[in-house]
Amino acid sequence: MANTSARMLRLLSLLQTHRYWPGAELADRLEVSPRTLRRDVDRLRDLGYPVDANRGAAGGYQLQAGAAVPPLLLDDDEAVAIAVGLRTAAAGSVAGFEETSVRALAKVIQLLPPRLRRRIDALRTATAPGGIFGGGPTLDAEVLTTLALACRGEERLRFAYTPRGRETAARHAEPHRLVSLGRNWYLVAWDLDRADWRSFRVDRLTDPAPTGARFRPREIPGGDPVAWLRSRIATIPNRYDVSVLLQSPPEQVRAVVGHWAKVEPVQADTCRLRMNVDDLGWPVMVLGVMGVPFTIESPPELRDRARAAGEALLRGAA
Repeated sequence: MANTSARMLRLLSLLQTHRYWPGAELADRLEVSPRTLRRDVDRLRDLGYPVDANRGAAGGYQLQAGAAVPPLLLDDDEAVAIAVGLRTAAAGSVAGFEETSVRALAKVIQLLPPRLRRRIDALRTATAPGGIFGGGPTLDAEVLTTLALACRGEERLRFAYTPRGRETAARHAEPHRLVSLGRNWYLVAWDLDRADWRSFRVDRLTDPAPTGARFRPREIPGGDPVAWLRSRIATIPNRYDVSVLLQSPPEQVRAVVGHWAKVEPVQADTCRLRMNVDDLGWPVMVLGVMGVPFTIESPPELRDRARAAGEALLRGAA
């Protein structure tokens, strides 16, 4: 990699997975000599990044949490504010930014000194997150961070998982991507015990533990984890395929639902809203928030649910 600045950014990105990198493997990833790698590590240290190094044939490098926040030149209060804000966004308070917020949170948390992590944890326990519409499961930000780091670091995970209607079981997987879809977070991963791709609802996943074993990422079918997850969810039985025609420009509907639903333009001032849900309360809430004329195309149960909700509101307003 000829460009020094680009190489330094790539080196920092790899080290921010917070795992231990053998020197030979890190140099191979960057396509540089061990001598050039040592010089680049020294440059990072000069910038304030605490990189530990072990010498010798089996030596390597690891980025550690420092005594102070390295550049971006943040003071303690600013660093705490950023981490808290990212956790709030990761919980879904800003539609469309959940996945980006988790990735950023994973980077920030790993570089914070212990005293700032304690402040963030204290704020988390003293506050209650509130999503745009609510109703989604409450998630542990530490679990999300652990999963995000394992995805970035290409490190195998062990965790306990409780599928719907079944008992909890231990799982061993190669994490590929965290995906926010609907009101839920999913881990898309290669299940080592079943030798196949699987998706795991994060709110049903507990005690994720990186194993230290790294892996080469596999190609997910179709190349798009979001599209793969959507197609998989669509095959799950006992779910509702929602289709509603809304008298509203598509961009106004997207501003409300974000990527939690599919919005198909029909005309300039008309669009079709599509969802695949297991609870009709969610689309009823969206229709109420939109406040525009609509026609429910499917399922029939949604018409009954919307009618009952409307009657209840009318009784309460009488």
